[in-house]
Amino acid sequence: MNLAQGADKLRGLQPAPVLALANVESAYGPVKAIRGVSLSVAPGSIATVLGANGAGKTTILKTISGVLDPTRGSIAFKGASIAGLDPAQIVRRGLSHVPEGREVFPLLSVRDNLLMGAYTRRDRDGVARDMEAVYGYFPVLRERAGQDAGLLSGGQQQMLAISRALMAAPELILLDEPSLGLSPKLTKDIFEIVVRINRERGTTILLVEQNANMALNAADYGYVLENGRIVAEDTCAALREKDDIKEFYLGMKDSGVRGERRWKKRKTWR
Repeated sequence: MNLAQGADKLRGLQPAPVLALANVESAYGPVKAIRGVSLSVAPGSIATVLGANGAGKTTILKTISGVLDPTRGSIAFKGASIAGLDPAQIVRRGLSHVPEGREVFPLLSVRDNLLMGAYTRRDRDGVARDMEAVYGYFPVLRERAGQDAGLLSGGQQQMLAISRALMAAPELILLDEPSLGLSPKLTKDIFEIVVRINRERGTTILLVEQNANMALNAADYGYVLENGRIVAEDTCAALREKDDIKEFYLGMKDSGVRGERRWKKRKTWR
């Protein structure tokens, strides 16, 4: 076997991505929000998209889940195109979206919110098992099961939103800014549960997050989004060591004049 054949064989052993975007563009009216975005998520992994406010992170997730139709490009989930499908069809295929800002049903009880997440399922025993599983991840939800979801704290609503997505038994969860508006302790707790869900259930996760430090520590692979374009990608371990990421996303830079000069230099990914 020559080197080329060996490389082909190794590539054949790589699992096909559960999600793959190629040259995707989306717009809000005349305003183009994402431009030629290509990314993929390996099955059973956590991938993250980092970027500042307005970079287009949420738009990527809305486009994948069908809330927003792409104007260009392809989106494949488990090898089949989902671009432009109705969100309900996409959910039935095994993809759940936890939106930014939680968006629970405030006048429904915690339990009924969870059951709403399982509305596509007909396996009562499986739904009951998953209800117990989410109560195991977030015990406070069991304590508040009969309470209106609108009366929960922000952190508890975030727990409920993640649990509601899990009740659909998805293969892939899109998780948008889970740390938004939460204390550092609650953020840490929720990220630990997200990693547990991934490791214990094998659920693939695409995470959008402004807290780059938490995201890079939780995820396996990362993308950097700037002005609607992917400008860098690598394993999260490698991204944490890049000077640009340290300075612009982790708030770390060299001390002294040299550090100040480096901070003012243009990012190397441009």
